[in-house]
Amino acid sequence: MSALSIASFVIGYLYFAAWSLSFYPQVITNFRRKSVVGLSFDFLYFNVTGYICYSVFNAVLFWSPLVKEEYLNKYGPPIPVHINDIAFAFHGFVLTAITVIQCFIYDRAGQKNSIVGILIGILLWASIVVIVGLGAAGTFSWLFVIYYLSYVKLFITFIKYVPQAFMNFKRKSTVGWSIGNVLLDFTGGVLSLLQMCLDSIDSDNWKGVFFGDPVKFGLSIFSIAFDLLFMTQHYILYRNPSSSGGYKNIQEDDETVFVKGQF
Repeated sequence: MSALSIASFVIGYLYFAAWSLSFYPQVITNFRRKSVVGLSFDFLYFNVTGYICYSVFNAVLFWSPLVKEEYLNKYGPPIPVHINDIAFAFHGFVLTAITVIQCFIYDRAGQKNSIVGILIGILLWASIVVIVGLGAAGTFSWLFVIYYLSYVKLFITFIKYVPQAFMNFKRKSTVGWSIGNVLLDFTGGVLSLLQMCLDSIDSDNWKGVFFGDPVKFGLSIFSIAFDLLFMTQHYILYRNPSSSGGYKNIQEDDETVFVKGQF
C-alpha cells in the first residue's frame, strides 16, 4: 500500500466524518428551537431523492460484479467508490429523513413545499422509473442506469441549495439555517476533492477517477461553492437580522424562488 493510498484512505474517512457530522447541527437546531421555521422544505425534498440515488449508485458500483466489470472495461482501474462513500450516502439519507420527520413534529409556521419543487421531484422520479425499466429490459446497460442516478444526484446537488439561499436573501437572515452544517459541509467538500486528487495521482488515471465518478466531483464543487455563499450570507450580509425579518413572509419567499423564475 503506497503512501498516497494510505493518505487517501485517511482523508476519505476524514471527509466522511465531516460530511456525516454536517447533518447533525440542523437536527439539533430544530430540536432546540422546536421549530423548522427558516428551513426550506424544497431543500429537504430534493435531498431525500438525491441521497437515495447516491446510495444506490455507490452500493451497486462497489458490490455488483457485473457493473464493476462494465466500469473497468470503459474507464479502467481503480473503482472510484470507497466503502466510506457508501456509508456517507446511507447516513445522509437517514439523517435527511429524520429532518423531514421533524418538519411534521415541530412548528413550521405554515411552510410547505412549493408546487414547482414538487413537480420537479415528480418528473425526476418518473424519469428514474423509466430508465430503470429500460435497464431491466436490456435497452441500457446497468452501468448506464446507475450513472443516470448519479446525474440525478448531481442535478439535485446543484438545485437543492437554491431555495435556501433565496429564502435567506428574501428574509435578510440565516436564522433557522445552521451555520454548523455549512462549515462541516465545506470541510467535507474540500477533503473529498483532495481524496480524488490523491487517487488520480496514485493510479495515474485522472480520467477514470474524476469522470468515472462525476457525482462525487460535482458534489464537492457545488457544495464548496454554495457553502461559500452561505458563509457570506451568515457572517457578512446578514450578521444582524431584524427581530421580525428572520421570520417574515417565509412561505411567500419559499414559493417565489420557483414561481418567479429565480430557479
